[in-house]
Amino acid sequence: MRRTFQLILPLAISVICISLFYTVHQVRVERRNLRDDLSQRAAVLAENLQERLEPFSGHIGDTNLNRIVQRYGQREQLVGVGVYNDAGKSVATTSALPADFFTKPAQATRAETTDKGFGGFINLHGEPLFVYALPLHKDNQVAGTLLVVYSTSYIQGRIWHVLRSSLFTTGIQTLLIVSLAFVLVRWMFTAPLDRTVKWLRTLQNSSASTPPNLPRGELFDQIHSEAQQLADKLHTARAAAEEEAHLRDSQSTVWTADRLRVSLRNKLAEKSLFVVSNREPYMHVVNGNDNKSLQVLVPASGLVTALEPVLLACNGTWIASGSGSGDRLTVDSKDHLLVPPDHPEYLLRRVWVSPEEEHGYYEGFSNEGLWPLCHIAHTRPVFRPEDWNYYQRINRRFADAVLQEIENTPSPVVLAQDYHFALLPKMVKDARPDARVAIFWHIPWPNPEVFGICPWQAELVDGLLGGDMVGFHTQTHCNNFLATVDRALEALTDWDRFEVLRRGHLTRVRPYPISVAFSQPGPSATPRRSKGEELAALCAEIGIEASILALGVDRMDYTKGIIERLRGVERFLDLYPAYVSRFTFVQIGAPSRTQIPRYQQFLDEVSAETDRINARFQTGNWKPIVLLKRHHSHQEIDRFYRAATVCLVTSLHDGMNLVAKEFIAARDDERGTLILSTFTGAAQELTDALLVNPYDVEQVANAINQALSMNEDEETARMRRMRKIVLEFNVYRWAATMISDMSEIRVESPERAEAAYPQ
Repeated sequence: MRRTFQLILPLAISVICISLFYTVHQVRVERRNLRDDLSQRAAVLAENLQERLEPFSGHIGDTNLNRIVQRYGQREQLVGVGVYNDAGKSVATTSALPADFFTKPAQATRAETTDKGFGGFINLHGEPLFVYALPLHKDNQVAGTLLVVYSTSYIQGRIWHVLRSSLFTTGIQTLLIVSLAFVLVRWMFTAPLDRTVKWLRTLQNSSASTPPNLPRGELFDQIHSEAQQLADKLHTARAAAEEEAHLRDSQSTVWTADRLRVSLRNKLAEKSLFVVSNREPYMHVVNGNDNKSLQVLVPASGLVTALEPVLLACNGTWIASGSGSGDRLTVDSKDHLLVPPDHPEYLLRRVWVSPEEEHGYYEGFSNEGLWPLCHIAHTRPVFRPEDWNYYQRINRRFADAVLQEIENTPSPVVLAQDYHFALLPKMVKDARPDARVAIFWHIPWPNPEVFGICPWQAELVDGLLGGDMVGFHTQTHCNNFLATVDRALEALTDWDRFEVLRRGHLTRVRPYPISVAFSQPGPSATPRRSKGEELAALCAEIGIEASILALGVDRMDYTKGIIERLRGVERFLDLYPAYVSRFTFVQIGAPSRTQIPRYQQFLDEVSAETDRINARFQTGNWKPIVLLKRHHSHQEIDRFYRAATVCLVTSLHDGMNLVAKEFIAARDDERGTLILSTFTGAAQELTDALLVNPYDVEQVANAINQALSMNEDEETARMRRMRKIVLEFNVYRWAATMISDMSEIRVESPERAEAAYPQ
């Protein structure tokens, strides 16, 4: 109650002060208006008398003059009227005119002197009066003066009435406003705050995680946000503890973010985790020219999708290239930034790469050279000496950034990501032998004959072997890598233990199939639309009519088999015309690496093929293929996953392909069919998908028909088995297994390693 009065008291004082100020103003206005009205009435009366009296002004003592004056002297508030000759003597007056006006007053003298009307307020023997004088003329000469005298006592009476009314109104208004404010403050402020305080107290001993309803708006948004975050953290911590206990009791193999956090804390034993990648998890883009309006974007990347949960779980440091136009505006003096923006959990260190360097290192050597080389997608790799120089330079720059970040960290754990940093493991390990350094190669590793095409294969393999561990998606890629080591370098390869000893340094080679952050929806999850409702909503949004939706989600990359997929859809409609006007394939294609000519050409090819097939089959509001050439958020793609009957993943060659697993994770209705290329890493795990050779258009078409013809029991059984695999082998288990293996690496001196593995 006291807090309520403390809030209301300033308001009440403010209302009273404002009301009093308004009352004073109103009184002044009323006094001015009444005086102006009286002055105007006096002037009108005087002017009327002037017209009647001027013909007689030359005949002093004329009885007509007195008769006219007496007739006009009966007006309201009029005290009297007097007429004076040019000598100042009174020649006609009303009977009520005070004796003080028998001689010409100063106002009359002023009127004669100026030859115009003049009035003024005076106080005569305690009585307030208004005196107005007007000159009388004869032959255009001032021959006398007319005087009218009004009593102004009524004005003061009116003023007091206005003052009393205003004060009474002020009192009533103040009472009403304070009463209403009291109710509103209690309802909107103090009561919700009291509920929040009580709720925060109960959190210590209760599992309730939902805060009391607080009013929305600028004042309460921050309180609501902080309270919700606190509740969520406490609830998550309790749930994690309960889940961990349950998992220990049941010996379950399911991994969660909290279980990963506990595992990393135990395995790393206070050691910090540093992740290095070319792609950053969050980028800032400037909107407009003022450099003040910044937009936060999450890049479309399977690597970001996979690594974000790991960094969130261990509060590590992510070192990445700053590629956004507003990235420099958001970092501190050490190029650091806490992310995610809404709820910071880990540190992002940005490394700066010039456009020229990016063109050589990223677009050139990495994506025109290594990418097509490793994917064997029948696009000729291009290797330029200048691109190789940039690749070496940027690897050194990132290695230096890593060394800066781990400078004061004993026994750090460094996990480099992908083909952009093949040289970095050796650079870091040479400078910090006590660091545990690993690299995960997210794309395929081809056989030695194919990789031998690269002019700098020895340097790349030597850089990878500089680390303590090299990870791939599949055992086949590990086999190919060891075979390449045998052919490219002088080293001791242990095929039984999949280890390589080179120059006294031991490197382990292991398969770690990457996955997604699969999580089961809880009982309190927000209800979602059914598949049919989502399908209808999406068809309305993209402007088509269809009862069956098939889906493809990819970057616009020539390795993803998009054109082969489109031709498979075309062949399906040729073979099964009953699906015409019913079946629509939606291809979500995020533009990628558009600065590279081959990617620009591929984008044009996909668009042309889409237009050609649509021209063959399109009727009315239906068309067989919808191509969406833009970046989509995870939430947008999730809607398509849940509405689609079939998802086609037909990569010509892929390390893993997380789209296949994302589709399965999204299908909590346990329906839908996955058509999967045998040339993806995912095909080795998801054997209940319909596996196809993407180059075999006929096989793809028949697989689509098989998916649409499959009975519900088989469809559900296949999806359940695949969901079980994705749930058990999720990204948390991937990270836990890999980092657990890294933590067990013994950092040995070269002499001990040489003795253990003599060459």
